[in-house]
Amino acid sequence: MKRQELAKVNAPDSPGVYRFVGRQGTILYIGKATSLRHRVRSYFAADIAEKRGPAIAKMVEEARMVNWTKTDSVLESLILEANLIKKFQPKYNVKEKDDKSFNYIVITKEDFPRVLLMRGREIPTTHYPLLTTFGPFPRGGVLRDAMKIVRKIFPFRDQCTPYSEQQFPYSNVLKNIRIGKLCFNAQIGRCPGVCSGAITRKEYRTTIRNLFLFLSGKKKTLVRKLEREMKATAKQRDFERAGEIKKTLFALNHIQDISLIKRENVFLRDSASVLRGSAMRIEGYDVAHISGTAMVGVMTVIVDGEPEKNEYRKFKIKTVRGADDTASLTEVLERRFGHPEWPYPRLIVVDGGVAQKNRAERVLSEIGINIPVVSVVKDEHHRPRAILGLEKVGYSGVGRPDLERAILRANAEAHRFAVLYHKKVRSAALFGARR
Repeated sequence: MKRQELAKVNAPDSPGVYRFVGRQGTILYIGKATSLRHRVRSYFAADIAEKRGPAIAKMVEEARMVNWTKTDSVLESLILEANLIKKFQPKYNVKEKDDKSFNYIVITKEDFPRVLLMRGREIPTTHYPLLTTFGPFPRGGVLRDAMKIVRKIFPFRDQCTPYSEQQFPYSNVLKNIRIGKLCFNAQIGRCPGVCSGAITRKEYRTTIRNLFLFLSGKKKTLVRKLEREMKATAKQRDFERAGEIKKTLFALNHIQDISLIKRENVFLRDSASVLRGSAMRIEGYDVAHISGTAMVGVMTVIVDGEPEKNEYRKFKIKTVRGADDTASLTEVLERRFGHPEWPYPRLIVVDGGVAQKNRAERVLSEIGINIPVVSVVKDEHHRPRAILGLEKVGYSGVGRPDLERAILRANAEAHRFAVLYHKKVRSAALFGARR
């Protein structure tokens, strides 16, 4: 499609999923949006290749039309997007990312099924028996925020041990005392209390079936089902259960997804808004560990050549096992850009070589942010040897020597801060182990 043709597309200003369609009705690309109108218009830009990459620019050229499906919330658009990508396998969605790094929701096949988030590469190696999977979901940070919302509507188990599987003294079993200890998620209402015996297998499986319908994009079917159950339980004078179902129906019809809207607003920021302002803000990132233990990541900030230490951030790595620096960098960047309230940098500096630079660029592309990335390569003595990607970075009013000095300072600060934080975490772990 040409820019003039795209400009005629009159998409609504509401959440939903859009599809670029090519010759013979082939779906080329599927995406979600808080505002279909604003998102589709973002493809009008003359510099679309620079902002979204050459693959997306080529996709727009091949497209013959754009259609869409409106949803009641951003959360539902996220679920619909994943279901449609799984069904149609659009080639330009696949091109954007290795399918093994996509994110999935996994439901296990157990008496009390777990609901877990996994990367595609992790699913074949999991030791859990699987009931079903939902996905792929292109953006891990968005999915984690979404599941926090879903979990408030349908509390589920992730890792806690069911009461029925816990070992207790025989005398306590005879007394039928529920002595299972509530996990943290049960205490805050995210788990129904399978760890304490507060819910039966039958009751929990009802929750999982409802969750299955919702994640399958069958909200209307689910609402009708719950309405029938509410009327039936009220007729049986089980008013407590009827009240619980009424609360679930209200939550489904009034989904509070403000966190997803914030993330979507991040996607709509183009390079002009990212680079707006006179201050030259550079963020440096580094990861520190010893053979994958006590793994941490940090963010440092240099503004106009000087450190802004009150804006430094620490990240204890939560999702990576083993010495995987690029995966750890991915987690750090996803968590950092999960905070749209933090000022955005004009340049990102990562410690490492081509692999780290490419990974950082991929994460930013997935989030929809166009910020240049450079990486600082070190020699065998851990001294800077080269800056990769500097040839693509250019800012008026900033001389190359000054820019290089600011990049190296951001990198040095990130390395210093990461090592310091790693030592603190490692010492705390050793001290705790000796107690």
